[in-house]
Amino acid sequence: MKIGILGTRGIPNHYGGFEQFAEFFATYAVTKGHDVFVYNSSAHPYKQNTFNGVNIIHCYDPENRIGTAGQFIYDLNCIRDARKRNFDIILQLGYTSSSVWFSLHPKKAIVITNMDGLEWKRTKYSNKVRKALQVAERIAVKKSDYLIADSLGIQKYIQEKYNKKSIYIAYGSNCFNQPDSDVLKPYQVEKEKYNMIMARFEPENNIDMVLEGVTLSEDKQPILVIGNYKTKYGSYLKDKFSKFKNIIFLGAIYNLNHLDNLRFFSNLYFHGHTVGGTNPSLLEAMGSKALIAAHNNDFNKGVLNENAYYFSSAEEVKKILQTIKKSDNLQFVENNYEAIAKSFNWEKINEQYLQLFEQCLERNSTRK
Repeated sequence: MKIGILGTRGIPNHYGGFEQFAEFFATYAVTKGHDVFVYNSSAHPYKQNTFNGVNIIHCYDPENRIGTAGQFIYDLNCIRDARKRNFDIILQLGYTSSSVWFSLHPKKAIVITNMDGLEWKRTKYSNKVRKALQVAERIAVKKSDYLIADSLGIQKYIQEKYNKKSIYIAYGSNCFNQPDSDVLKPYQVEKEKYNMIMARFEPENNIDMVLEGVTLSEDKQPILVIGNYKTKYGSYLKDKFSKFKNIIFLGAIYNLNHLDNLRFFSNLYFHGHTVGGTNPSLLEAMGSKALIAAHNNDFNKGVLNENAYYFSSAEEVKKILQTIKKSDNLQFVENNYEAIAKSFNWEKINEQYLQLFEQCLERNSTRK
C-alpha cells in the first residue's frame, strides 16, 4: 500500500501523542513492505527526506510566525501535496485545523480519520472557537470514509451524536523492563521518594489541582512537573507555585529512556487529563510500572479500571499523597503493566491499523 500520514507536526516525535504514534506506525508499516509518507512541518528540527525508511515530506508551516492560523495553512499545504501522490490510504490524525480542507482530499484515496478527543471541550478555547471546533468535528465525521476512535468513550460519543460507526483501535505503548537508577542522578531524586506529573500546560489537564493538593499535604516529597511551561498558562502556574521548593518544574523531556525511568522509580504518578481518548502518557506510565493517581472521569477509568487511585479535588490529592505508597500497591502496578502487554502494545495496535487499511481497500477496490 501507498500510505500518507497527515495531521502531525512530523517525525521523529518532538511534540506529542499523534507524532509518537506516527513515528511508531510509519516505521512499522515500512518493515511490512508498505510505502509510507509522513508530512512534517517546516518548523520541525529534522530536515532529512527519509527517516528509518519512511518518506518525509516537508511542508511550509507559518504557525511560529502568525500563530494558530498557521496550522490551517500547514494542513492546506499538506493536503494539496497529497493530491499529487496517488495514495491508496490517507490517514488523517485529528481534524481541528484540517476539516475546512477535507473536500480537497484526493478523491481516489481512502481517507481514514482518527478523531482524537473532544477538542471542543478544551477550556483554553473561547466559546466562539469551541463552536467552530464542533463544526470541524461534524465535517470530519461526514467527509471521512472511515473513522477511528482510540477510546470506547469516543466511539460511543460518535455513535450517539452522529449515528455513525467508528472502528475502535486504542493508542499503544511499550513495556519498559530495563530500569537504570543512574538516570535519576541529574534530577536529584531517590527511588520512590518523589512524585511526578507529566502533561501539556492546559487547564483541563488539572496540573493546578494536583499542585494545590501538594501544597495542602504534609507530605513534602518533591514532585517533578514535566511539560513545556513556556506558555501563558505555564508561566502562571510556575509563578503561582514558585515558593514551594518541593514543586520542581523540569520543562519538556523527550528522552524516552529518561521518562520511563522517572516513571518507574516514582512513588506516585499523577494523571490529570479530562479531555480526549486513550491518552498516550497514561499508557506509557502503565507500561513503565508507575503507580497511578488519575482524575476521576470515564476516559481514565475506561483504561485503568480499578487499578489506580482517583481524585476530583485538591483535597483528594492531599489525601492520596499522605496515605498511599507504591510499595503497598504493587498489584495495581502489575495489573496495568499486564494490560499494556496484552491489549495496548504497539505491535498489536500497528497490526490492527494495517488490517483495517487492507479491509478498506478491499471494500473500495473500484475506487482506483
